[in-house]
Amino acid sequence: QVQLVESGGGLVQPGGSLRLSCAASGFTLDYYSIGWFRQAPGKEREGVSCIGTKQGNTDYADSVKGRFTISRDNAKNTVTLQMNSLKPEDTAVYYCAADLAFTCGMSYVAYDYWGQGTQVTVSS
Repeated sequence: QVQLVESGGGLVQPGGSLRLSCAASGFTLDYYSIGWFRQAPGKEREGVSCIGTKQGNTDYADSVKGRFTISRDNAKNTVTLQMNSLKPEDTAVYYCAADLAFTCGMSYVAYDYWGQGTQVTVSS
């Protein structure tokens, strides 16, 4: 059974950090680009960051550049999103997704497999 599972979400104060993980089961991530997306209430799903296969290309939304870092560990079949200097506007449900492609993109329509999401809340 192909499955992606996100973890690491929670409640954090503005300026704090969280580390999200995306773990795959039932398939290997080696040949998949991985994207992180988020959706806040009443808003459309937006791309946050993505990483291509074998530490290929990476991309970030302008709103998170310099604050978020994406990385992958193919040996552990996981992708991590390190989020620093969090802001209230980062509050959303965060999803990871997999696309059978060498180069990643920030459009959610390209992604084939999705996790169930993890809630990130930034509030004092």
